[in-house]
Amino acid sequence: MTPPNILYIHSHDTGRYVSPYGYALDTPHLQQLAEEGVLFRQAFCAAPTCSPSRAALLTGSSPHVNGMVGLAHRGSCLLDYSQHLAHVLAANGYRTALSGTQHEASWDNCGVLGYHDLLDDIPMSDCDDPQLAIAQRASNYLAQHNEQPFFLSCGFIATHRMHGGGFQHHDVIAGDSRYCRPPAPLPDTPATRRDFADFSVAATRLDKYMGIVFDALEANGLVDNTLVICTTDHGIAFPFMKCNLTDHGTGVMLILRGPGGYTGGTVVDAMVSHLDIVPTICELTAIAPPRWLEGVALTPLVDGSAATIHEELFSEVNYHAAAEPMRAVRTARYKYIRRFHVEDTSILANCDDGFSKDELLSNGSWRERRQPADYLFDLLYDPNEAANLVDDPFYATQLTDMQQRLSGWMQRTHDPLLSGSVPIWPELTMNRTDDTTPEGPQYPAASLITPTPLIYESDKLT
Repeated sequence: MTPPNILYIHSHDTGRYVSPYGYALDTPHLQQLAEEGVLFRQAFCAAPTCSPSRAALLTGSSPHVNGMVGLAHRGSCLLDYSQHLAHVLAANGYRTALSGTQHEASWDNCGVLGYHDLLDDIPMSDCDDPQLAIAQRASNYLAQHNEQPFFLSCGFIATHRMHGGGFQHHDVIAGDSRYCRPPAPLPDTPATRRDFADFSVAATRLDKYMGIVFDALEANGLVDNTLVICTTDHGIAFPFMKCNLTDHGTGVMLILRGPGGYTGGTVVDAMVSHLDIVPTICELTAIAPPRWLEGVALTPLVDGSAATIHEELFSEVNYHAAAEPMRAVRTARYKYIRRFHVEDTSILANCDDGFSKDELLSNGSWRERRQPADYLFDLLYDPNEAANLVDDPFYATQLTDMQQRLSGWMQRTHDPLLSGSVPIWPELTMNRTDDTTPEGPQYPAASLITPTPLIYESDKLT
């Protein structure tokens, strides 16, 4: 039997803000995908920052394990690129192709990712919308590619903020803020409504682009034997969301459709992780799971043989625009977050610019808010993770339990933070932690990190 084709279709900074998750956004193609496949309500990334999240999904290992501790376009890398899913699938008979965004290597070095076909190299002179061109290249590939099985990665940046804080609307006007509700962590003001209304337009455009690719699967008779994996890297680029270890930062959309029982409009409430994607693919393709995998296959949740597959999930931040090392553990009921370098002020450089950020900055005190070293949240009574229970004696037992869970994971995975600092790549650049914006000057990371970090050996860059 021919192994299934795989379409990994993904976006930047979308979180769960699409209609299948109950939000009033116009995303009909994603809605249809959910109604035909399986939607995971409690899916989480391994790191709420771009390159580390994607590297974790595509290797099946945590960022501090695979080496992607910062942003690829700022000099971070995988320790071993042969662990990337494109390499694993190519070694097992798949033809691999990339259309659009990736964030696991710098663009001038994306050949290390292992794709046979880089579709962005194909000219599209008749298309003046770069995001539309990504969808059309992927659509053309599906129509012309006769060699099976294939793995096609198709990525979009429609919901990623552009320089200056807006979204890429192309020739479309911004959203109507009169009837818009901003995300839960933010106040309901004209500025935050305007910001989220603009995001809503971007989400609708993302849905249109993805719909073109979904339609190409249908038009070319590929639906029945293609596993569609639709997700995003992390939460949306708004204050207290992206680059934060609350559910606002780590919660992601995840919809699968295709062989293996991923059909029928099923909704799964169990906690799952991006780290479970590669194990799921290995099970469906009969590929021996690589030794470095940390997740488990999603199949038991779909075939009904298990109600849960995780008692706990872990996530991390190391370096985004600025250094902000944190670790978190989440159970169905509780979340524990630990900051390892407590600063005197909030790390504003790790929040993308935009109307919502401007609104908070204009009212003062955000920069001056010192962040605690520890957070404990009771997610049943506090789903927005607003009330820190670390000092509440009623939760002392739960605090100890969550701290032990986190410590055990860090020890099992040989987390370098246990020694005081996460290693950096020699070329890694960052903003200062007191910068207000990620658009500020960048400096060699080694000049900003204390204590003096270890350096990853360049000969591991394979």
